Amino acid sequence: MSTHKLEKALLMPLDKNLLQIRKSRGLTQDQMATLTGIHVNSIKSYEAGKSQPSAQALKTIALALSVSTDELIFDDYERSPDQSLKLAFEAVATMNAEDRQTILSLIEGMILKHQAKTLFSNKQAS
Repeated sequence: MSTHKLEKALLMPLDKNLLQIRKSRGLTQDQMATLTGIHVNSIKSYEAGKSQPSAQALKTIALALSVSTDELIFDDYERSPDQSLKLAFEAVATMNAEDRQTILSLIEGMILKHQAKTLFSNKQAS
């Protein structure tokens, strides 16, 4: 994939998400510009997918809209766990701190195991 196509693919969720979130807050582009201190032409350019905000601008926008940067730059399916994991995490959230920490340690251990297995299999394939 060319650099231009990759950049365009990365911008698609941002322009769509920024527009959707701004409108859901009942803000015009001018109000968004005032709220963030980012020039209205930049807001328009981000929403049109013509340019990408700097990391600082992205942070400013996220804070102004009370969302995470993930909500701005990723599609829903890219960062969210599937429904079965969501239900499991909800159940874990009701547990006491010690049990939650135990489960977190188990998850972290499994992630490390998976990463090591992936690295090993990639080296074997090389």
